[in-house]
Amino acid sequence: MEDKKEFKIDNIEMLPEIANALLSFAGNNKVVIFNGDLGAGKTTFIKEICRALGVNEVVSSPTFSLVNQYDGEQSMIYHFDFYRLKNEMEAFDMGYEEYFFSGNYCFVEWPSKIPNLLPGQYTEVIIAEVDNGSRQFQFIQHKK
Repeated sequence: MEDKKEFKIDNIEMLPEIANALLSFAGNNKVVIFNGDLGAGKTTFIKEICRALGVNEVVSSPTFSLVNQYDGEQSMIYHFDFYRLKNEMEAFDMGYEEYFFSGNYCFVEWPSKIPNLLPGQYTEVIIAEVDNGSRQFQFIQHKK
């Protein structure tokens, strides 16, 4: 398996293809972290990945609840937004370990707030806005 892949998309209609590419790239890695500036499209991309996994309910950013749970066709999906965390202890208090080591998909926005809590193996998605509103996607496999 490759350790890194890159894609550039010019419009939102290309997101389903990129979502499927990510799921294929991640393989058995169920913890996927998302990095990118505010407004880069992290939540929009997670919505598309959830759709690819069979989620029929509304997918929204868990900015205030910290985690949202969705029913996928094959498993539960947990969507985290750690933007508001003050420290890693808050993630401990919410029981992050039960989610991360559940074997279910965990999509994590703002993982920079919990650098010491990431599992030994995960997939990283970096989204960057480039010329004319296009987006550059990087997928990276991480193994500690």
